[in-house]
Amino acid sequence: MEEKNIYKPYLMRIEKITQEAPGVKTFRLKFDDDEEGKNFSFRAGQFAEYSVIGEGESTFCIASSPTRFEKEQYVECTFREVGRVTSALAQCEEGDVIGFRAPYGNTFPLEAWKGKNILFIAGGIALPPMRCVIWNVLDKRDDFKDVNILYGAKSVADLVYKHELAEWDERPDVKLVTTVDPGGQTPDWKGEVGFVPAVLEKMAPSSENAVAVVCGPPVMIKFTLPVLEKLGFTPENIYTTLENRMKCGFGKCGRCNCGKMFVCKDGPVFSFSQLKDLPDEY
Repeated sequence: MEEKNIYKPYLMRIEKITQEAPGVKTFRLKFDDDEEGKNFSFRAGQFAEYSVIGEGESTFCIASSPTRFEKEQYVECTFREVGRVTSALAQCEEGDVIGFRAPYGNTFPLEAWKGKNILFIAGGIALPPMRCVIWNVLDKRDDFKDVNILYGAKSVADLVYKHELAEWDERPDVKLVTTVDPGGQTPDWKGEVGFVPAVLEKMAPSSENAVAVVCGPPVMIKFTLPVLEKLGFTPENIYTTLENRMKCGFGKCGRCNCGKMFVCKDGPVFSFSQLKDLPDEY
């Protein structure tokens, strides 16, 4: 039997492109080979390598839920145009084919969260890594208790998934709070105005029988953790997902090595009790 080439990507056709915010797009991807799609599976929290021929690969999360893939056989990714590969991806059009290596990494422990209250806290472009697990939880809504989502961005224009934010806001079984930085509001803005940590303290969600998932810029996380601690959340019940520095997906290139950990193999999902053992550079 021919040994599988672990570096060979699947070919994925771009079915739909959504402009989420300035410089931010979402691709809906479907397998060019239906049989490969039937044999593929992933879990919330895992990531992928996305490639454009001649330009290289870029690493970011699978932003859609595995429950949606099971039903409709698509995956989605959301990215900001910042470098060579993402700029090449941004030039792609619906119907184009790109490379997709996946799934890699560990997952959010949804089984352990059953029967718990879930608090999601995201900032800016960090909502995409969380979107996967949010929809996974909402698609299995009866397995969980209260679901609270706090999402902030620099400005109204920078909020991603605006149509889904509206959908979540209308759901009676979800409490959504959105906020923008001071000066980022528009005349018709009805959400909060303020930084995520301050809005979180105002929300004051209960830590009883609860887990928190936090993802955002380092400065947001730095000032959010003390608020969570004040509210009673322990490091074991706070989770995040890391994407910085990952490259190969196998722990072979060493780029994401930190202490004894390889983010691509041991993560990208970590509890904050695990992160305390990593060097300060993380």
